[in-house]
Amino acid sequence: MNKRQALIAAALAGMYTVSSGAAAHDPVDKAEKEKCYGIVKAGQNDCSSANGSHSCSGQSTVDHAPEEWKFVAKGTCEKAGGKLTGK
Repeated sequence: MNKRQALIAAALAGMYTVSSGAAAHDPVDKAEKEKCYGIVKAGQNDCSSANGSHSCSGQSTVDHAPEEWKFVAKGTCEKAGGKLTGK
């Protein structure tokens, strides 16, 4: 990897960290959202699984696993085919 590629990769990683970190820790944002289980695509979960198989975001391995969740706007989970509890 040359210096230019490394600089671009570092800048993109920094932008991702800043944008995802602010949204995840904003209490107003969380108040308007709810955990929705069973709608997540592989690798797009927001945090740990309900069954304890992993403890970080982005670690789901299959689409629509019932124990994986993602934050969605309040009142939209069940309309999207999800559930408010994970099992």
